[in-house]
Amino acid sequence: MSNYTQRVYDSLAARVPWEKEFLQAVHEVFSSIQPAVDANPAIEQYSILERMIEPERQINFRVSWVDDAGQVQVNRGFRVEFNSAIGPYKGGLRFHKSVNASILKFLGFEQVYKNALTGLWMGGGKGGSDFDPHGKSEGEVMRFCQAFMSELFRHIGPNTDVPAGDIGVGGREVGFLFGQYKRLVNEFTGVLTGKGLDFGGSLARTEATGYGLCYYTQEVLRVLMNDSFEGKIVSVSGSGNVSIFATEKAQSMGATVRVMSDSSGYIYDPDGIDLALVKKIKLVDRARISVYVDSRPNAKFVAGKRVWEVPCDIALPCATQNEISADDAQDLIKNGVKMVAEGANMPTTPEAIEAFRAAGVLYCPGKASNAGGVAVSGLEMSQDSLRLQWTFEEVDQRLQNIMTKIVSDSLAAANKHGLGNDLMNGANLAGFERVAGAMIAQGVI
Repeated sequence: MSNYTQRVYDSLAARVPWEKEFLQAVHEVFSSIQPAVDANPAIEQYSILERMIEPERQINFRVSWVDDAGQVQVNRGFRVEFNSAIGPYKGGLRFHKSVNASILKFLGFEQVYKNALTGLWMGGGKGGSDFDPHGKSEGEVMRFCQAFMSELFRHIGPNTDVPAGDIGVGGREVGFLFGQYKRLVNEFTGVLTGKGLDFGGSLARTEATGYGLCYYTQEVLRVLMNDSFEGKIVSVSGSGNVSIFATEKAQSMGATVRVMSDSSGYIYDPDGIDLALVKKIKLVDRARISVYVDSRPNAKFVAGKRVWEVPCDIALPCATQNEISADDAQDLIKNGVKMVAEGANMPTTPEAIEAFRAAGVLYCPGKASNAGGVAVSGLEMSQDSLRLQWTFEEVDQRLQNIMTKIVSDSLAAANKHGLGNDLMNGANLAGFERVAGAMIAQGVI
């Protein structure tokens, strides 16, 4: 980092030392952008870095709702509207007991550059609540969503801020949130993405992040290694939507996925994951991944461990932040991993990233490789504005084009600044330069 970049980061670290996830995200970007800062004096002149690390708006609010026993419950709600230089704020809502300001600021900050990489007109934001929908009845989830939206609706809109789903917020929750928004503002607008197909949703949205991850990975393999998924052994962490559809697409491209996981441990199937069975367990029965072995006699369940101890050619971390530690990275390297492409937000610790890069493992950062979900959310916004719905094939083709272009734009940015085929620094530079350019053009606001 230069004196300017380091000074801005140090000031932030002194101001919010407890926001570890946010500081990690800022440090990762700031460590990449020095060539762009050096090349453009206006970045320091207009205090672009100072402005980029401060959300344009941060909203905290109380959410009071009534459970099935008639007891009033109170949760915290958040929305971090980080940067609108290139479009309305765009980013998911997360309902999970771990939600706090640091996590949402890290996610919102990452979202700014991820959205910029898609080439679409979307700024970055993130929000959610410490409400946990697991174990709650349908009525309780609905009442919470309605109470949450009764405050959030004041701050969002189709041309202002367009939330989507994230961990704990699926199609059911988005439906309840949208219904309450529509009731409060008396308008049918595309204010949320991830909606049902009958009321403004997009085909391929459910599959988008997992499919997009594989389209990105396949393009990197083609361009940098003259290779493909064909014949590769792939490890996928998690067993939610991203993991399921990354597994589906990787297998359709000729790979074999042998492991998937949840918070209880992982399953290993030497014959390859039976994805239809996983979909039933996780999407229909909402059960633990461990029950997979009841139907697959050759499979085994390993409790309390991560999938990274299993040998693979390609690792696709799709679960949560910081799930690959330095020790996990060493296990993967020792077992011959050739490529790590992130399907989750910041799933690899800085120490693990350093280990991969030092060992010559091809590392693909999440802000590029997992941008497929928000890309199709942006396409849903376009369809809502046009009041029409594209076919699955049309959306899927647009998604492939976007993910392919992210690879080429990242490599172009890296090469422009003399960094060779550095996908991590290239992605950070490409996203940063687009946002910084817009901020400079729009003046001091």
